Amino acid sequence: MTVERMLPSDEAYELLGLTRELAEGELAPRVARFEQQGEFPREVLRTLGRAGLLGLPYPEADGGSGQPYEVYLQVLEVLAGSWLAIAEAVSVHTLSCFPIAAYGSERQRKSLPDMLGGDLLGAYCLSEPQGGSDAASLTTRAERDGDDWVVTGTKAWITHGGQADFYNIFCRTGGPGAAGISCVVADASTPGILPQVPERTMGLRSSPPAQMVFDGARVPADCLVGEEGSGFRIAMQALDAGRLGIAACAVGLAQAAVDYAAGYARERRQFGRAIGEFQGVGFMLADMATQVSAARALMLSAARLKDAGRPFSVEAAKAKLFATDAAMRVTTDAIQVLGGAGYVSDHPAERWFREAKVLQIVEGTNQIQRLVISRSLTRG
Repeated sequence: MTVERMLPSDEAYELLGLTRELAEGELAPRVARFEQQGEFPREVLRTLGRAGLLGLPYPEADGGSGQPYEVYLQVLEVLAGSWLAIAEAVSVHTLSCFPIAAYGSERQRKSLPDMLGGDLLGAYCLSEPQGGSDAASLTTRAERDGDDWVVTGTKAWITHGGQADFYNIFCRTGGPGAAGISCVVADASTPGILPQVPERTMGLRSSPPAQMVFDGARVPADCLVGEEGSGFRIAMQALDAGRLGIAACAVGLAQAAVDYAAGYARERRQFGRAIGEFQGVGFMLADMATQVSAARALMLSAARLKDAGRPFSVEAAKAKLFATDAAMRVTTDAIQVLGGAGYVSDHPAERWFREAKVLQIVEGTNQIQRLVISRSLTRG
C-alpha cells in the first residue's frame, strides 16, 4: 500500500518515487539472499549513494541533497519497508557524517562529498562493552603524543564495524565525565584499528555490528573534530537526529507488516470466507494500521520541529519510543494473523519480527527514551 503523503515540494515527490523504484527493483529481490548468507550489501549502498540518497539532509554545497529532514525520514521509511538493514545503514551513515558536517575543519570537510556520495562509508563509535546507555562514562582513551592522538580501547555494537572507510571515535582526552570526551575521525586503514568478528545477531544479519579494538592507533592531531572536550555534545546532538532515523525505520518496517498481513487476510479463507472478515482478525489489523499512522505522525511532527530550527530532542525521544514499540507489537500481530505461516521463513513476517526487536535498543534503549521524556516533565 502506498501511504498518501504531504510533501513540501514536487522535487520531494519525485525523490520518493525514485526511492520506491529502487526499493522495489534493487532491494526487495535481494534481501532474502543477503540475509540468509549474512553478506554485507556494500555495492547496494554505493548504488544508493549514486542516486543521491546517502546525503539527503545535508547542504548541496557539501555534496548532499539539501532536503528537509521530514523528506529524508520518509525516504528511510520506504527503504525499511523493503530491507531494514539497508535503511539502518543509511541512517547510521547519515549519523556518521554529522560530526564533520557540523563541526569539521576546512580540511576535514573536503571529504564530505565522498562521504555524502557513498564512496566513503562511515561508522559511529560511541558504545563500549561496559558502557552503552551511560555514554559519559566511556573509557576509550586518546593520549596526545607529538603530532598524533594515540587511541586505546574497545567499542561495542558498531554498525559497519569492519566495513566502514572512516570511524568517528568518541574517546576520553581529559578527566572523568562528559567534559573529558572528544571526537576524532580516523581512516579505516590506520594501524591499530582492529575490527573483531561480527556479532551473531537475531536480525539484521546482512549488517551485523562488531566490536572495534583500538590498540594504540595513531590518529593525526588534525583529525580532532571540533574542540577538545566537545565530543559528548557532538555525540548527543547526532543521536537526537539519529533517533528520528530509527523511528522512520520502525514505521517502514511496521507498514510492510500491516500490508502483508492485510493481503494475507484477504486471501486466506476459513469457514467459507476470508479470515479478514472475522472481527478477531479485522480488529487486529485495524489496531496495527492505527499504530503505524500514529507513529508516522509523531515522527514527522518531530522532524518539522528540527527543520524549523526549534528544540526537538524530547519529541524525537517520543517518536523513537512509540514507533519502535509499535513496530514490535505490529510485527508480533502480523505473525498471529498469518498463523503457522507466519512462523516460517517462507514469509517475511518472522524476519520483520526479529528485526523490530533491535529498534527498541539502538540509538538509546526505549528505557532511556522514557528517562529523557520523564525528566523533561519533572524538571520543567
